[in-house]
Amino acid sequence: MSSSEAPRLFHRLFIANRGEVAVRIAKACDAMGITPVFAASEADRDAEHLRDREVVCVGPARSAQSYLDLPKMVQAARQARCTAVHPGWGFLAENPQFAALCEAHGLTFIGPPAHVMHLMGKKTPAKKAMGAAGLTLIPGSDGILDDADDARRVADQTGYPVLLKAESGGGGRGMRIARSSDEVASAYADAQAEARAAFGDPRVYMEKLIEGGRHIEIQVMADRYGNVVHLGERDCTVQRNHQKLIEESPSPVLDDAVRQSSLAAAAQATAAIGYVGAGTMEFLLDQDGVLRFMEMNTRLQVEHCVSEVRSGKDLVEQQILVAAGHQLGWRQDDIELTGHAIECRINAENPDDGFRPSPGEIEKWVSPTGEGVRVDTHVRSGYVVPPHYDSLLCKVITHGATRDEACDRMIAALGDLVCEGVHTTAGMHRQILASEDFRSNNYDTRAIPGFSQE
Repeated sequence: MSSSEAPRLFHRLFIANRGEVAVRIAKACDAMGITPVFAASEADRDAEHLRDREVVCVGPARSAQSYLDLPKMVQAARQARCTAVHPGWGFLAENPQFAALCEAHGLTFIGPPAHVMHLMGKKTPAKKAMGAAGLTLIPGSDGILDDADDARRVADQTGYPVLLKAESGGGGRGMRIARSSDEVASAYADAQAEARAAFGDPRVYMEKLIEGGRHIEIQVMADRYGNVVHLGERDCTVQRNHQKLIEESPSPVLDDAVRQSSLAAAAQATAAIGYVGAGTMEFLLDQDGVLRFMEMNTRLQVEHCVSEVRSGKDLVEQQILVAAGHQLGWRQDDIELTGHAIECRINAENPDDGFRPSPGEIEKWVSPTGEGVRVDTHVRSGYVVPPHYDSLLCKVITHGATRDEACDRMIAALGDLVCEGVHTTAGMHRQILASEDFRSNNYDTRAIPGFSQE
């Protein structure tokens, strides 16, 4: 872009998502003078947070007939006279066909190019690309496994235990463990069956199962001119069934030399594949302190707020600017990461009843406030939690000078959160944060520290 060109920006932006992320995108649009237009299913269109907003009903409550209907979402954006589409996370956010369809109809997709999304969306090509870019990989198969015999041969070479994983997988689906040669055939068949049912793609590959590891991810941002920065790492080890519960930055267990080299390598790898926009490199820190690449999420992450509060940078605004053709507004020297940040995802679930979803009307809602406290939510008193979608109610983010201060602020903030009418996970999060295991970093991805359903 030459210096003589006037900066361009979108006038109207279609938000192809719902709930908390839709509100987050709209907040950035409002700050930039862009008119946000919300997609909404029949289950969502009367929500209080959409009042006095431009809303297009995109179909029935079922996601397949509304938020996941590619042609319908593109048609809605065009009819609303939008020139850009922000997919948020989930739904169509990492769908290269959706990105290509948007571009084919004159809509700017706010995310990476479709071909890059396709490359990184398939796990084995992504691993090869990142290995070629210099990142350390988890040992395993070189590509898709041919059959159960091929799986057993690779497992014998890799060493047990091994993990069979769906090529088009995500969210912990299409994954099976084999701890011996005798278990490979059944694990392979089960992984294939679940992958076919969940993703329409039965192909699987294999990795060495790293037990007792920590889940680390690195936030990157890039423009179309080859400029890339990282905004530090996040530790997402506290999980349930591969679903993240708590995220924090910086990681309390990452060696500083490994941190610096890994951050630089992630930025270089991002540039090497021609990435554009916000993205996240996901790694597993093994028991030997080696950070190994797992996958790249080609979208904005739920936990982007953790990086925002430490850096003071607005990732959503920068996403929009980069998509509009602007150069990245920061260089690496501009990114100063301060203090410690923690995010808790508060869901409408009952942890004491097997995390059973808890839809229904929220009779009273009060968000916590205070120094170093941020709440991202779409919920208000009277909001009806629908049974059709992810149960995320809000994200509470705290920032402190130290990890202990951030933890203490989070415990206090969650204690001030009022949600009457449905069960939430807030109490469980307080229990985790107050536990000795969490405070002393005595945990890994295998169990939730300080919490038991027994």
